[in-house]
Amino acid sequence: MAEKEKGGFRDSKAPGTLTVVFTDGAGKEWGRLYASPKVFSTGSVGFNASGKILNPDNPEAKYQVGTNITLVNSKPA
Repeated sequence: MAEKEKGGFRDSKAPGTLTVVFTDGAGKEWGRLYASPKVFSTGSVGFNASGKILNPDNPEAKYQVGTNITLVNSKPA
């Protein structure tokens, strides 16, 4: 559960990392990224991951992925 602290909500139960798995509509895996905890420049907190994934049917086709996973209401007021 998120807890209100000075500067916004924090999640004391959040894990040290998150695994983000990319699959197509048929469930075939394209890749995995590991998201690390991050304090964003706005003061919000969450996780960040970036890297490359491959099309399993065409390994020469690489896709670059970047994602932020932000805890809602974690930005300081």
